[in-house]
Amino acid sequence: MMNQTDTLIEFCEALTLEDVPDEAKDHARLSLLNAVGATLGGLSSDAARIATQQMEILGGLPQAHIYGTADMTSVDRAGLVNGIAAHVLDFDDTHIPTVYHPTAPLMASIVPLAEYLGATGAEFFRAWIVGLEGGMRLANALGRSHYDLGWHITSTAGYVAAAFSSAVLLGLDRTSTRHALGIAATQSSGHRQQFGAMTKSFHAGMAGSGGVTAALLAQAGYTADSESIHGRRGLLSVMSPQPDPDALVHDLGEQWVLRENCLKPYASGVVTHPLIDVGRSMRDEYKLSVDDIAAVRLRVNPLVIELTNIPVAATGLEGKFSVRHCLAAGFVDGRGGPEQFTDDRVIAPDIVAIRDRVSVEDGGLPPMQAIAEVTLGDGQVIEIEIVRARGTMTRPLTVEEVNEKFHNLADAAIGELAAKALFHAVQDLETGPFVRLVEATGR
Repeated sequence: MMNQTDTLIEFCEALTLEDVPDEAKDHARLSLLNAVGATLGGLSSDAARIATQQMEILGGLPQAHIYGTADMTSVDRAGLVNGIAAHVLDFDDTHIPTVYHPTAPLMASIVPLAEYLGATGAEFFRAWIVGLEGGMRLANALGRSHYDLGWHITSTAGYVAAAFSSAVLLGLDRTSTRHALGIAATQSSGHRQQFGAMTKSFHAGMAGSGGVTAALLAQAGYTADSESIHGRRGLLSVMSPQPDPDALVHDLGEQWVLRENCLKPYASGVVTHPLIDVGRSMRDEYKLSVDDIAAVRLRVNPLVIELTNIPVAATGLEGKFSVRHCLAAGFVDGRGGPEQFTDDRVIAPDIVAIRDRVSVEDGGLPPMQAIAEVTLGDGQVIEIEIVRARGTMTRPLTVEEVNEKFHNLADAAIGELAAKALFHAVQDLETGPFVRLVEATGR
């Protein structure tokens, strides 16, 4: 008897690009452009630099490039660095209901695999769509109770998504794909304790690297239990108090969950984004100055307190998980890009001056909403309410904003001419070889 995982495998095995609505393909392509930009931007991070150095020391057959560089290593090791670079800036994307970041594990798996295999752009794009849709559906099946236990769902679901997309790219049959998902599922790991540390991005890299390894093992005949996802001691039962297996197949082929992937406007934990919006509103709408402000009282969703309540950020990575820093950056700089989350910026006097006037409390608000009571020096109180945070489903980034974000990151990493060529390679993905996405980086 087929279970929901089998149904999803069967659907994706038969899927062609012609079966995917244009709106879903357009968003999948936009998600890819966003992910490529985030990966190139993350290459200069300490986390990616250290990982690259270690991959060079360990060696490996020159099968694929570490994306955006001239360095080649084995598919799995290139994937590890790709995933770290894709996620380390926290500037990628989010499925907000589950807090799953869908693209980093795919940058860490099918990007090096497609180069190694000599895949076409169309073959890669089909696998990319399967990885997005399958990963987000698995995240829904694991549910928020899984995340609330402390699991980093980008890692746990990411292993399986990476294996699923890799299996599609390898052309595995249904049985081998089931084995690949099982091998990936038993590796699923990653704890939210690492938020604010380099190891958060290591989760995404290992998920992709482990997922592609699972698919390659399955291709060679390696097996896993057939109930690895659904069994009494399988992924859903062990890692989620309230799993919803039907989410794997709900309205399959009619509702494309991948369209719910929200592309980040700010380079920080997604729950901080309403607070950056608050800071920008204080600056741009109310025209306040530092000297005007006596105190800021924030009322937020409970998850904001749990995830991002670092009171005094000592590093740029910690700043991404400090609501006080995020509000201060939005107010002082009017932005929330990577430059607002450097080690120097989080301790800058102008940032600290505002940060230390901010208090945060659980206001019982819905996700991605915030209310700020800004007390001025003369005693006047201004209330600012963010109901629709920038970058959410109700207020998504426009195509133009994503294009601008891509160029801001890619131009700085590989130069304007190469970035322009890469932009067009993504747009024309289905018409040529995948390797154009590698060659266009100019490395």
